Amino acid sequence: MSEKREHWSGNWGFLMALAGSAIGLGNIWKFPYVTGKYGGGAFVLVYLCCIMVIGLPILIGELTIGRATGQNPIGAFAALCPKRSKLADFLGGLVLLSGIALITFSQIGYGVLVMILGAVILYGGWKAIGLISGVITPFLILGYYGVVGGWTLIYAVKAVTGNLAFRTAAEAQAAFLPIQEAAPGTWWYVIGGQLAFMTLCGIILWFGVKKGIERCSKVLMPSLFVLLIVLILRSISLPGASAGLKFFLSPDFSKLSAEAVLVALGQAFYTLSLGMGITIVYGSYVKKGTNLPKSVLQLIGLDTMVAMMAGLAIFPAVFAMGFEPAAGEGLVFQILPTAFNMIPGGLGAVWSTVFFIAVAIAALTSGISLMEVIVSVLIDYFGMKRSAAVLLSWISVSVLGVLCSISMSSWENIPWMEKALTSLFGAPPESLFLTLDNLTANWFLPAAGMAISIFLGWVWGVRNAMNEIRQGAGRELDTNFFILLSGMRGESGYGDSYKHIFTPASIWGFFIRFITPISVMFVFLNMTGAIKFN
Repeated sequence: MSEKREHWSGNWGFLMALAGSAIGLGNIWKFPYVTGKYGGGAFVLVYLCCIMVIGLPILIGELTIGRATGQNPIGAFAALCPKRSKLADFLGGLVLLSGIALITFSQIGYGVLVMILGAVILYGGWKAIGLISGVITPFLILGYYGVVGGWTLIYAVKAVTGNLAFRTAAEAQAAFLPIQEAAPGTWWYVIGGQLAFMTLCGIILWFGVKKGIERCSKVLMPSLFVLLIVLILRSISLPGASAGLKFFLSPDFSKLSAEAVLVALGQAFYTLSLGMGITIVYGSYVKKGTNLPKSVLQLIGLDTMVAMMAGLAIFPAVFAMGFEPAAGEGLVFQILPTAFNMIPGGLGAVWSTVFFIAVAIAALTSGISLMEVIVSVLIDYFGMKRSAAVLLSWISVSVLGVLCSISMSSWENIPWMEKALTSLFGAPPESLFLTLDNLTANWFLPAAGMAISIFLGWVWGVRNAMNEIRQGAGRELDTNFFILLSGMRGESGYGDSYKHIFTPASIWGFFIRFITPISVMFVFLNMTGAIKFN
């Protein structure tokens, strides 16, 4: 028998834990960079629209599925879906035929994988969504996410010990490349960082939902806000910081394009941890009286605010020190340490320490949420105790993470895997890290998001989902949306009649059935290369 299911102690603990799952490394470097690249404030407006179109409907839906069933993703879909579904059988058969077609075109590896997926859908129906989003996806993501999490710990230690005093970006790059490429002499260094990161995640999860995840999130998330505020105040006070603010915030609608809209859609999807099973699991720990739509709106506000704060902390310092913005780890691990070291006053080590502790916190809170999904499946579906589930999750993810650590930029350190993958799939990507990133980001996540929206809108049904959402949400969901905005609720002639159209409930139902799945489908097709927008 599995352990008794825990619940969050209250709305604040739930919100901090949910914010911790959503606010990760993507908020610290990816959102600021793509915002500057695609038009600054103009991109932010598009991003917010995408959050409302994709993020809000699916996030509410995933939390609702979790709270309604009180189970992990596999158990949740098993509890809500019919034993047999014609739609699931149709999709499973279609996927199976697609796998056969791939094999006929000599795509043996991909064909076999697709055939296995089709067989799983035919056998388990909609439970296959829970398997993909609740086991496979978080396991693969955490395998390579833990590597970058280990980098943040390594650089936090380097900052504390004063070993980030780089005078040029080239010097910073020379120090970072051995870590990124996992040269044989630095294996222990890179693997140690990854194992330390995973061990921290395991220790927090060992203590459970309230004493582990919630207690940790209540401390770490406010700490992240404080650290970012300190960085912002110092960054914007630097001479020449206005150029960075202009780069980040000034709307440039000439840079908006179809590609920019798709990037905004993808950023909205991934920043809220959709399709990973996280919000289903966290929703299963929520008490019935919790107002889910309100919590989601608060989360979206916090998530967007942290992304904006990161941009305000990063770009003024980068421009003030005369550097050009760069993408990804190049910005975080090479440009920023150099920029902080050049800040007047001789306190560069202090600002680097503050920054990398903030980055490590963001990575850690997302890491524990990914690992908790796997732990919850082991507890609920296999009846394991939490301690055993955490230990098994830590071992399995760490093994995958070690392989990713030593093959970050090439297959040189694990040639046997390159040979195996090449025989199955042809020429593999540049590294195991990129293989897992491509598989999850371009295939599993958007596919799961689209399937979840279809399940909510057409299988379990908007009516059933809305009845669950109404518990704790109040009757505002069934009041005309424009009446709520105008402040006329409760006035004579503007009561809580269920006959009003354009209520939040009806708008959510329309979006989850039509707008959201179609939007996710376009993101999916673009990321897989089936269609391209210029």
